[in-house]
Amino acid sequence: MSNVQTSELTIHTIESAPENSKVLLEKSRKVYGHIPNLHAVLAESPGLLEAYQIMHQLFANSLFNNEELTVVWQTINVEHDCHYCVPAHTAVAKAMKVDDAITDALRNQTELPIQKLEALRTMTLLMVRNRGNVSQDEIEAFYDAGFTKRHLLEIILGLAHKTISNYTNRIAETPLDKAFEKYAWN
Repeated sequence: MSNVQTSELTIHTIESAPENSKVLLEKSRKVYGHIPNLHAVLAESPGLLEAYQIMHQLFANSLFNNEELTVVWQTINVEHDCHYCVPAHTAVAKAMKVDDAITDALRNQTELPIQKLEALRTMTLLMVRNRGNVSQDEIEAFYDAGFTKRHLLEIILGLAHKTISNYTNRIAETPLDKAFEKYAWN
């Protein structure tokens, strides 16, 4: 496959990527069975690709379970209107066996079927929309839903992770991978 240009950013192959990104793209290929287009775009900046991979692993290993990870990821993706990450994380949620009702509610911005998850979406949206400026009452409501101080801070980790991908996809107009096309989102 030859490298492709999009919005002046390149969707790299291992051969076209900067030297320090080649091993990172190999890692992506081993994990996913192919190189996701997002990773191929991030490869232009080896540090950004590496940060994305590390942050993904750190967030995936946070206190959040699969449903909660999905809520944080998709809440941010939808709020940032990311044409690439919403379908990609729909596929990820399916692979993690997250109930379709949760994924559909997140994609459609309708109420989640579990109140604790709705509290997580609410806090995530507050963090995104208010750039971290949340009130003590809002934090207490989050804790009352069953979350901890660590959960609150780990939303910030998820937000940092998704900011890398969402912003990159917006400026690169990253095309969907074939595996995500069936989950396309507007």
